[in-house]
Amino acid sequence: MTESEDIPTQTPSSRAGRAWRQLVAYAQFQWLRCLLLILFGVGVHVPALQGPLLWDDLYLARDNPFIKSPLLIPEAFRHYLFPSSFAGHYRPVQTISYVFDYLIWNTDPYGYHLSNLFWHIGSGILLYLLLQRLLQVILLRTSNEKKGAAPDQRGVSLSVAAFFIALLWVVHPVHSAAVDYVSGRADSLAFFFACGGWLLYLRAREVTRNVIRRSCYFLAALSWLLALGSRETGFVWMMVFLLYLFIFDRKPTLKAKLIVLACCFAVAGAYGTLRSLPEYRRPPESQTTTTAAVKSSLMLRALGDYGRLMIWPVNLHMERDVTNPDGLQDSTHWRQFIRVEYLSIAGLLVMATLLFGASRKGTVRPIRILGAGWFLIAYLPISNLFELNATVAEHWLYLPSVGFLIFVAGCCLELPLAGRRIAVGLACAAVLGLGARSFVRSTDWVSAETFYQRTLRAGGSSVRMCVNLATIYSKRGESARAESILRKVIKVDPTYLVARNNLAALLSERGEKTEAKELFDSASRPTAVEQANYPRTWTARLNLAGLAHGQKDDQSALAIVDQALRDYPGTWELARYKTELLRTTRGPETALPIMEEFTRGHWWHCEAFIALGRLSWEHGDPIGAEKAFRHASWLDVHDAEALSALALLRVQQNRLEDAFKTQSRAVARQPDEVRPYLLLSDILQRMGRTAEANAAISQVTRMKAVANASTALN
Repeated sequence: MTESEDIPTQTPSSRAGRAWRQLVAYAQFQWLRCLLLILFGVGVHVPALQGPLLWDDLYLARDNPFIKSPLLIPEAFRHYLFPSSFAGHYRPVQTISYVFDYLIWNTDPYGYHLSNLFWHIGSGILLYLLLQRLLQVILLRTSNEKKGAAPDQRGVSLSVAAFFIALLWVVHPVHSAAVDYVSGRADSLAFFFACGGWLLYLRAREVTRNVIRRSCYFLAALSWLLALGSRETGFVWMMVFLLYLFIFDRKPTLKAKLIVLACCFAVAGAYGTLRSLPEYRRPPESQTTTTAAVKSSLMLRALGDYGRLMIWPVNLHMERDVTNPDGLQDSTHWRQFIRVEYLSIAGLLVMATLLFGASRKGTVRPIRILGAGWFLIAYLPISNLFELNATVAEHWLYLPSVGFLIFVAGCCLELPLAGRRIAVGLACAAVLGLGARSFVRSTDWVSAETFYQRTLRAGGSSVRMCVNLATIYSKRGESARAESILRKVIKVDPTYLVARNNLAALLSERGEKTEAKELFDSASRPTAVEQANYPRTWTARLNLAGLAHGQKDDQSALAIVDQALRDYPGTWELARYKTELLRTTRGPETALPIMEEFTRGHWWHCEAFIALGRLSWEHGDPIGAEKAFRHASWLDVHDAEALSALALLRVQQNRLEDAFKTQSRAVARQPDEVRPYLLLSDILQRMGRTAEANAAISQVTRMKAVANASTALN
């Protein structure tokens, strides 16, 4: 027999089988699975990375005074997310995350979007690691009940299921508003810390060294507290955790479970203590009463909409709504009526499917029960049984979607081996399809105009979207287009004060003062309903005062601002306007007490201390001015205005060396701005350091050339 006869022939089918086995073997590596989660997570959200800050981002990640310096981190616990709003969103961890973004990225939107992506992908990896552990516990529980497969085979199947659940969750387009929208970060922060806390708890049960075990338990409790401080859904996470602990986890004793329950209450108590720090503001009473029948109908419609979005996410947009205010008033509304009633039927089908799947016997029935329980617990707070600021929202599915995917995986795991292989192939196709849809959805966020236009076309026709789009047109000089939108909004919703105020501002800029004054006047005297819908009515009063000042009626302007400050104490824009009005009409000695009073109650406000320093300087108090400027320089790590003002003050005092050091710090804070270099050059000239002054001027010339070239290219 020849040597060649000893070597088996390699047929195409055998080579394919060998390649498949090698691929399966590689797929078992944890690092490779985590790498795939990262690659897919980044890939589907790439378009949004180039997007600007928009809508709520403009305050939270740009104008928010509490993110300007790490020194203000403790202050984040003493304020709501939106201090000037009636909304009681207490999310200090979200604010703190923006502190570090601002420290690293300044106001570059790319960095904020990148951070959002980090928290989302990190949550997906932690979810994969958590589900691997949880599903394995269920496997051990059921391994002695049925002998359908060897334990190691079932373990591989559960590991694959955990990976695909995490991968589908990471790429699902329904999470776009939580990932591509910088203000939606609260969902991923709560998810990340809650998932991490759960893993730390499981790890603590495995280690034997007391120091490490206690450290893990402490970090787990801290992580749960951070989850609660990120978003209120931290409590939902806690309920899911307790469901798993008391129903599925048989390893701990009852005493140990009760101790864990007591620790959860302690964490909730600590959160309650922190939440009591901000000043309590009574929310406006609802002007409408929703009956139990309406709530039940909305609950089914929302459930149907969420089920449809999980399976077929085609019509994605912000400002979703499942109400039917118009009913069958005329033939133009019948399509909307049919759609919402179809959602009610879909909601019934989703509920029936969950209950049927959870009750159907099978080896992995506990997985289906876990998935159904996870979904329903996470769904109840957003089901419209409680008062919410909307009837549905895509980003509210961030946590319930995990339960939905676990339930689907539990159904697939009951299939025979051939069926499970088909399910894996379908899951791969779903990853590609959902990923492609996420990529397209991510392009909605590439610009503010694109976002608002696509949202309106998709059905998110809220007055807020229309007004935001009109604002873009107005800033671009398309006043007629903006006016048309604003007048339509006022016709649809006369109580929406933002539209009235913006239209009045537009008319005022065009010189139509009479109608503008009427609109400002009506917007500054809101009814109870209007006050509930729009608490920032002081903007209309501020504009009304500006009109009076423009007509040389400073007494009326001052009276309007005084009344506004009585109604809205502590509003910076009002205090600033009053101070400037008094300074120009009566001198700095009259304006100075107003700003001193404001800064006493707002030690964290950088702009206020800069204004205080300028007033003190003008009043002839250089010591007070220097103190105010120095204090302001601590409150914003990227602000150069306070340091430049301080440098100018020292130039006036002939302290040129101190002025040079101070202005050098200002240049370091804003190396891409022209003004700090110009002042630095002037100081160097005064010091006789002509060469260095010329170098600073050369830098200014280069920066202007680059700016002009960029403008020409655009």
